[in-house]
Amino acid sequence: MTGAEIGPARLRVAPSPTGDPHVGTAYMSLFDLAFVRQQGGQFILRIEDTDQTRFQADSEQQIFGSLHWLGLDWDEGPDKGGPFAPYRQSERLDTYRPHVDKLLADGRAYHCWCTPERLAEMRTAQQKAKQPTGYDRLCLGKTREERAQLPGFSEAPVVRMLIPDDPPLTFRDLIRGEVNAPRPDDQVILKADGFPTYHLAVVVDDHLMEITHVVRGEEWISSTPKHLLLFDWLGWERPEFAHMPLLRNVDKSKISKRKNPATRLTWFIEEGYLPEALRNFLGLLGYSLPGGQEIFTFDEMSATFAWSRVNTVGPVFDLDKLGWLNGHYIRALPVADLADRIVSYLAVSGAPADLVRRATPLVQERISVLREAREMLGFLLTDDLEVDPAAAAKMLGPDQSPTLSAALSALSGVAEWAAASIEAALREALVDGMGLKPKNAFGPVRVAVTGRTVSPPLFESLELLGRERTLDRLSAAVQRASG
Repeated sequence: MTGAEIGPARLRVAPSPTGDPHVGTAYMSLFDLAFVRQQGGQFILRIEDTDQTRFQADSEQQIFGSLHWLGLDWDEGPDKGGPFAPYRQSERLDTYRPHVDKLLADGRAYHCWCTPERLAEMRTAQQKAKQPTGYDRLCLGKTREERAQLPGFSEAPVVRMLIPDDPPLTFRDLIRGEVNAPRPDDQVILKADGFPTYHLAVVVDDHLMEITHVVRGEEWISSTPKHLLLFDWLGWERPEFAHMPLLRNVDKSKISKRKNPATRLTWFIEEGYLPEALRNFLGLLGYSLPGGQEIFTFDEMSATFAWSRVNTVGPVFDLDKLGWLNGHYIRALPVADLADRIVSYLAVSGAPADLVRRATPLVQERISVLREAREMLGFLLTDDLEVDPAAAAKMLGPDQSPTLSAALSALSGVAEWAAASIEAALREALVDGMGLKPKNAFGPVRVAVTGRTVSPPLFESLELLGRERTLDRLSAAVQRASG
């Protein structure tokens, strides 16, 4: 009987609170949720915090916040409770010890008193001899007193699995079919500090929480035989396994925090990506809809979901493709919705928020992430304009002084401060009056009032900026060019 037959689908994601939430957590959560919602099952968030040396106190809240921002919600978890609480491994320590004791009593595990230094020397010797690295079972069959007579003894032992000669190395994977994994080592399942290792805790928790399908990255394929042994030794039904392809950088290396800031879920929030675009992108990385369409909603993905449609080839995390997708979603939003998102992203209120809302139609076709809205609209939100030095050198030098002076004079006489009147005054003074090409006429004005060579449409921008601030900035530019 498979895990799928013992009850409704129950899938979990189990991140470790050891730093910024990884995009891989969202990737796994998306696929878990797509299947669970299709099957009418439950999705569980479990926090695997047994690695106390790497634990970071604020990481858990970042996990919650990032997944909620992405629209990936769970049915049970530390913040929601549920029938299998608690959902933090550090709060379940009493749960694991009885199973360790059973494995010891059954001869499936043994104590190991070797010091880290002794293990390091052993590995070095094995490597020099070109032997497979793995524990040499020095402690197997020895009492504490017997082992204490030998070098490299530690007072606090760990507990290791006793891997048999014929471990289960072949298993069925929902994505990959029949998989052959390498023979495992005598894995530590209980650390000297009394905390279980991942390999024991994940099996115990998955069983007790009635997880039917274990979905994880392909790097865990080599660990699956250990987990199958533990399920079998403890007399428990095995769940189904699905090993997702690893996300890769453009150079095909495994995506990692050291190489790519885009591994941090919070980075996408900081850059101003839309959650629906990132969901679409993550889905597209490992999945294809029957019709081959690239733009799809979570509901469309869930409705068509099948593990057989998951691609086993490691997808490339192409930020250019994500930018294209995000731009599509930005342009598809109603203007009022996009304005609200930009206002929230920029964290403005009152008059500045009203300005941003009025300016949103000017940038909707020009941005691919919300960060670009901050760059384009920043000139509206400050009274202390910072002019890009390169733009100033090109457009606010002595050669442009006559153009800027003429623009200041022309705009000073505009009766109705509206885009059409502003455009008419500038064209008459600079294009018709001075014989300048529009690029040469309006470029200096753009830099003077926005600080950049690229901005929203100029005349509409001046209308939003207002008469007083526009004239003040032009006056400052004239002084700069003349000085």
